[in-house]
Amino acid sequence: MEPVLESKLHINRRQFFGRCATGIGTAALATLVNPELLAMTADDPMAPKMPHFAPTAKRVIYLHQSGAPSQLDLFDYKPQMKEQFDKDLPDSIRMGQRLTGMTSGQARFPVAPSIFKFAQHGKSGQWISELLPHVASIADEICIVKTIHTEAINHDPAMTFFQTGFQIAGRPSMGAWVSYGLGSMNRDLPTFVALSSRGSGRPSCQPLYDRLWGSGFLPSVYQGVKFRGTGDPVLYLSDPSGVDKSLRRKMLDDVAALNADSYAEYQDPEIVTRIEQYELAYRMQTSVPELTDLSDEPESTFEMYGPDSRTRGTYAANCLLARRLAERGVRFIQLYHMGWDQHSSLPKELPGQCKDTDQPSAALIKDLQQRGLLEDTLVIWGGEFGRTIYSQGSLTATDYGRDHHPKNFAIFMAGGGIRPGMTYGETDDFSYNIVKDPVSVHDLQATILNQLGLDHERLTYPYQGRRFRLTDVSGIVMRDLIA
Repeated sequence: MEPVLESKLHINRRQFFGRCATGIGTAALATLVNPELLAMTADDPMAPKMPHFAPTAKRVIYLHQSGAPSQLDLFDYKPQMKEQFDKDLPDSIRMGQRLTGMTSGQARFPVAPSIFKFAQHGKSGQWISELLPHVASIADEICIVKTIHTEAINHDPAMTFFQTGFQIAGRPSMGAWVSYGLGSMNRDLPTFVALSSRGSGRPSCQPLYDRLWGSGFLPSVYQGVKFRGTGDPVLYLSDPSGVDKSLRRKMLDDVAALNADSYAEYQDPEIVTRIEQYELAYRMQTSVPELTDLSDEPESTFEMYGPDSRTRGTYAANCLLARRLAERGVRFIQLYHMGWDQHSSLPKELPGQCKDTDQPSAALIKDLQQRGLLEDTLVIWGGEFGRTIYSQGSLTATDYGRDHHPKNFAIFMAGGGIRPGMTYGETDDFSYNIVKDPVSVHDLQATILNQLGLDHERLTYPYQGRRFRLTDVSGIVMRDLIA
């Protein structure tokens, strides 16, 4: 039995009426909407919460391609660039835009057209590279956005910006905001799970930091739980030697009682977090082994996701695990796949990186669709910025590299009420500037929250004298992307 925090014994008149306004009224409404909402205590921070309006998505699976995939070689087809091979990028296109330290010293910026073939796919006729044949097979199910742009030009601030809405570390991640705004759908698993894998394109790529799925200044109960790719998926779930279930349960009850006394006195939300973590860990002793045991999956599933899906810690295995997490009510599932940072040898490295991700990404969307889950699951695929049309370093007919390019790049989305079979936005002939329908990072974040039934301007948290939000002071819901 989980402890009930007796904090109401230590509140004043103002606090009592404040809690009545948000607590008792919400509880009464909950009995009309979903009686199961009352299965958790009023002090439970992970209790399900009502969205601001009717959602089209219940959950998000975010497939973050760390290192920045080249839009020019995957989605932004520019056949006219063949005539520009090895010519200098015109000043009228670059317009003095800032460069990274890796190419700012180059004497010239030679145009490097993609050497990969493109074709139109599906009834929608979307242009997709030969490197992504499986994604091409679901062209009519995805929405390709070619005009994402960001303020950051280097990996860490760009990753942090995408995940937290700010380039400087310290703010809550998107998954933490969603956990805070909507609560849990499954008491036996974390609301927010992070998974990572290392790609074959550039194995020695930039690292990932735990703060990317952290809670920032939100109570830490909302942070993501990372599932490891080797060994125990979550550490310290097993009972220590000599400790059985009944003894562990008694120990947790005693510790929870002490923590409840401390919470009643100090009202520190981190005390509630500790209680929740102990209880969740106890429940995960059963739920996590069942989740990660793939013996109940038919052979056809592994064939769909590809041969790597049997190997824990791979992108393919993580995509399959993401579907199992979605089935079990995990609300925000974040996959990170490293290795997309092709500053040189792109024609050699990029095909391997695409092979890692192409089949599993498409399989995940197909799998969700055939199980009736894609309709209310929003899937996002993309990196933190794009790649330059000019070559970093030497250029030959068969070899080139590309530097960071924040001015425009491509992602794709599927499910969750997003319009399928659509390419949105236009870039110039060099895929260097946006000429129609720009979409900022904050616009994308606002749209993701909107599909979950959350108004990005109302999802706020008071901290250091102001109310913060994921989208900071900007962001527009992109209605044209919504079905």
